[in-house]
Order: sequence, then structure tokens, then C-alpha cells
Amino acid sequence: MMYSRDQWAVILGGSSGFGLATAQRLAEQGMSVCVVHRDRRALMKQIEPEFEKIRGTGARLMTTNTDALDAESRHAVLDELAQAMGGEGRVRVLLHSIAFGNLKLLAPERKRPREVVRELAGRLGLEEGAVQSAVDAVFGAGHPQALGLASPPLYSDKHFLDEEDFSRTIHAMGTSLLGWVQEIFTRGLFAADARVFGLTSEGNELAWKGYAAVGAAKVALESLARSIAVEFAPYGIRCNVIQAGITLTPAQDAIPGSAHMRAQALSRNPFGRLTTPRDVANAIALLASDDAAWINGEVIRVDGGEHISGASS
Repeated sequence: MMYSRDQWAVILGGSSGFGLATAQRLAEQGMSVCVVHRDRRALMKQIEPEFEKIRGTGARLMTTNTDALDAESRHAVLDELAQAMGGEGRVRVLLHSIAFGNLKLLAPERKRPREVVRELAGRLGLEEGAVQSAVDAVFGAGHPQALGLASPPLYSDKHFLDEEDFSRTIHAMGTSLLGWVQEIFTRGLFAADARVFGLTSEGNELAWKGYAAVGAAKVALESLARSIAVEFAPYGIRCNVIQAGITLTPAQDAIPGSAHMRAQALSRNPFGRLTTPRDVANAIALLASDDAAWINGEVIRVDGGEHISGASS
């Protein structure tokens, strides 16, 4: 589906990962794009070429480096957007792709003894440390089959999640979507057939170590999305959440044990590869089309069958 320049996508967290891929994909279809991101000046040398790719499609692009979680910043962005859109422009897509959460354990980790490398070293007549280093090197080179022997992830034994960590994370990665939906709506900036998207993960059901606060935020986001889907439907607004498979993004790489998560995903995925940001962007582009107008209030998996696969290779 192709769009006109008067149809806009607002991408919260659009300078990398899923947000950037979606901005680029929708721009390819002619949609104008407003990217809200928060990055240090030093990173802009890497980000600007990606924005140039969007401009290279011929689409209009508005970028703002600001805090999407701050109400005053949101007001300023929407003031600028309303001016850029003019009288005919409307927001067709709003994507919440903010990745700002606390990744700490709830309590000190009690490690279990690991005898397999010691026994293997003994049978080979080698020093245990040398065998462990070799296994870790093979694992680090991208061989998921070494997962069971690789050294486990390291977690802080001094800093643990508290209630304030949960509060900030749930707001940043979950409930902050509401303020953007409500303000775009009250300003009359949504299109007659608008789509709102959030992003969740398998951590909405599984307890990954260090992921408790983010997992809670994902569940809050899903609950909020269902309510948006019901209460804003009379105004033509649909809301769905994308559950992506494990994807190598800056946000995923920051999770403790991220390499182990990727290895597990590779062993489970029927296609033998990780999900990519482009996979997710393609799904959002499909759901933003006219043909997907009757899909509302859903959590949609985009993982190549990773979630349902019990097989490992």
C-alpha cells in the first residue's frame, strides 16, 4: 500500500532497532515520518546516515532529539508536528518503541555448581580453565550449540530492583503510550483510520533473570493497548501490540545474558535465524494498511514460529 505525504507516522524511539526499521519501511511506502528519539550528541554521527536513508525515499522527515517521557517535550513535539502537517495532514501510525528500563535482579543470585566442564577437562587431560575459555570463545563466535557449556551470564551482586525501578520502567516502556494517544487525539491530529502499535516480548510470560521490571512494563503495555483498542475504536483508532522474537538490537544487547537468549532463540526457531527489525517493520506496515482495518486489540507474534517451537537444533 502506498500513502500520501499527508499521512504521518509518529515513531517514539525511532533512532535504532524496531523504531528505525519501521520509520524506513513506512517512508518507502510514501508516508511522512516524525521520529522522536533521545540520543547523545556523540551517537548522532551514526544515526544521521540512517535518517538520510529515510529522506532518500522522498518522504518528509521530522526528527526531534528530546525526552518522549516528558509531558512538556511531548507538547512541543506535537506543536511542531501540527505545523509541519498543515491543515490536511493527519497521524496514520503511532508506534511506541521506547526502550528505557532497569535490568537488574530481584535478589542475589545463588549459583548452582557446574561440573560438566570439569569432567570434560579431566577426560581430555586438560586444565579446566583452558577448556572453559575455549568453549566461551566458540560460543562468543556465534555457535549456539555451545550454550550448555558456556559460562553463565554475570549479574550485579550489589544492585537490585526496587519499587522505584519498577515505577520508572513501567511508565517508560508501558503506560507512557497513553499520554501520546490522548494528546494526539484531543488535538484532532489522528487520521480517521489510525493505527497505534506497541512492542512486547516473550518476557511478558517468561521470567528471564534481570528482566522483571521490563516484563512488568510489557504486561502493562498490553493491558493498556487492549483498553485503547476498545475505548478509541468509535473514533477510528485501532491498537495492536507486536510480540517480536529475539532480535539483535541495542536494547536487546543491553539485557544481561543477551547472548544466551539469542543462542536459545536460534536453537528453537524453525527457520534457524533471529528475528530482524525489518521483519517487525514489515508486519507493522501490513497492519497499517487498509486491508488490516479489522485487526484490533491483538498481541501478534512476529517470530517465525519461535514461540511455539519445542524443537532445538
